[in-house]
Amino acid sequence: MTTVPSPPASHAQIDWDDQGRPRSRAFDDVYFSDESALDETRHVFIEQNNLQRRFSELPADGRLVIGETGFGTGLNFLCAWQLFAACATQGARLHFISVEKYPLNPTDLKRALALWPRLAPFAEPLLKQYVAVHGGFQRFVFDQGRVTLTLLIGDALEQLPQLDGQVDAWFLDGFAPSKNPEMWTPELFAQLARLSAPGTTLGTFTSTGWVRRALKAAGFTMKRIPGIGHKWEILRGVFGAWPEETPLPLAPAPWFARPKTPLTERHALVIGAGLAGCATANSLALRGWQVSLLERHGQPAEEASGNPQGVLYLKLSAHGTALSQLILSGFGHTRRLLEQLQRGTDWDSCGVLQLAFDDKEAQRQAQLAGAFASDLLQVLARPEAEAVAGIGLGSGGLYFPEGGWVHPPALCRWQAQHPNIRLLPHHAVLQLRRAQGQWQAWDGERLLASAPVAILAGAADVRQFDVAADLPLKRIRGQITRLARTEQSQALRTVVCAEGYVAPAREGEHTLGASFDFHSDDLTPTAAEHAGNLQLLQEISTDLASRLQVEQLAPEQLQGRAAFRCTSPDYLPIVGPLADSQAFRAAYAVLAKDARQVPDHACPWLDGLYVNSGHGSRGLITAPLSGELIAAWLENEPLPVPRSVAEACHPNRFALRTLIRGQHKRG
Repeated sequence: MTTVPSPPASHAQIDWDDQGRPRSRAFDDVYFSDESALDETRHVFIEQNNLQRRFSELPADGRLVIGETGFGTGLNFLCAWQLFAACATQGARLHFISVEKYPLNPTDLKRALALWPRLAPFAEPLLKQYVAVHGGFQRFVFDQGRVTLTLLIGDALEQLPQLDGQVDAWFLDGFAPSKNPEMWTPELFAQLARLSAPGTTLGTFTSTGWVRRALKAAGFTMKRIPGIGHKWEILRGVFGAWPEETPLPLAPAPWFARPKTPLTERHALVIGAGLAGCATANSLALRGWQVSLLERHGQPAEEASGNPQGVLYLKLSAHGTALSQLILSGFGHTRRLLEQLQRGTDWDSCGVLQLAFDDKEAQRQAQLAGAFASDLLQVLARPEAEAVAGIGLGSGGLYFPEGGWVHPPALCRWQAQHPNIRLLPHHAVLQLRRAQGQWQAWDGERLLASAPVAILAGAADVRQFDVAADLPLKRIRGQITRLARTEQSQALRTVVCAEGYVAPAREGEHTLGASFDFHSDDLTPTAAEHAGNLQLLQEISTDLASRLQVEQLAPEQLQGRAAFRCTSPDYLPIVGPLADSQAFRAAYAVLAKDARQVPDHACPWLDGLYVNSGHGSRGLITAPLSGELIAAWLENEPLPVPRSVAEACHPNRFALRTLIRGQHKRG
């Protein structure tokens, strides 16, 4: 099932009562009761799901997944985390998924959670990461990876059908059924059942008869339990099975199904230590994997990930495309990761201004402004844009206040320094072989490393391996120019983009770029492209060009670097498990005759082989979240993106299209 999300909801509109409790204007109801709120949470959700026992019994590599309807102030999540921290063995993991249509803004969330000082050790990390919380799937990682929170921001009946995963325990919260009936419908309960397995438990504060009957109709065995405080009764339940009269939920097509690869050894090879490789290695290391990270250069981020400044720029669509959803989710995840790094040296949230440099761009920006909330992007007239940027501009534009620049090598190094990662520099992998259940990385006659799982993260160079030779990756040369900061150029306060971009100075230098060359394979910087970058600067701001004294600069004397971007034909990254291409064509040959067929053949996966590549110029935004996606595939976790987005990024999409195009050619 594929749904196009509605425009992301704005933040919750909150009033505060005489006791300092938040109250929703939309639903005319409080988020929690007075002093008994913690006791109610523990009684209704913790106890009815037997979480103390279940956390205590988790094995060292075990995981429990909690699903929630209505994140609200995060009180239930923090109580579950607090208990998990107290009871679970080292190495066990908690995965918490919650739907929220109207997320609180950071100020209101901080004020609400201040009411519970006992939860401060858990509330503080949440508040620190509570940035860039926009529509769709938003991933948070806490406590060195032991606790994962995935917020699904939007309408529950748009978000939950896109969740790919299995839930062990449900918290049915949200406002009272009388105040918010849309959160208590048979359609929503059918989604809970779809995401449950026999034995999945459920707790809810309401005992309303029609809610109990609707849950029972969805396959839950429900029981009334004495309540606490002012609640006389509550409900708990256990999922048994789908009722006989209810059709089973559709499984994904076999070419997008999860590979069934039982692992006895949690060890992986990651080939390539750029943004994609370091992110993948880190996501696996946080889950207890041992990772051998092979890099042909002397340190991480020596190629396309090695520019001094990259831009957190969101090129979005007003139509909810898969790429737009991925960018919105990836942007939030990257922004939260960057909170771990040194602001000003490793990154800066100075904002990004995309100029409306022609009528077409201005029209596109106006459409976006109507589709997204103002805390994500704002259309600024020229005077406002100049005030934000600190320099003279030729037009107004679209401003992303949470954007900024990043020093990509700093992010890569931080991710690669996890103690479970063994960085192997100067290891050029020339051949990949499968032997005795292991992927072996060879450099001629020298075996470099081996593991049951391998992830190819070396940009377009992944095609050198026979197993990935069919992936339609292409390289695009790009060159940046480094310009020394002047006293006058310090006025630049935000990244400004047109056809190129220029960033505020880092360590005394501005980064300017970047050129596009589809034909050259030479990475030697050229004076011609430096001259082209200077022309891009003139188009961005003649004022800034004057402040940087570009008329006095000789292009042949400028410093910079060139690297290859790696992109795919549809501009989406290629992330996921790899199949045997020849066996794939044989198994699904019928699609060439009838694209509506779904053959009952398991996909011929190459056991334990994955790819994370094709991020183009968006790697800072899409690569870290794609590392989480790879880890979710391998760990059989709920995916960090909607199922439709994971399928849109799946390596098999190209082989599938080739088969279907064969049908049209014959026709």
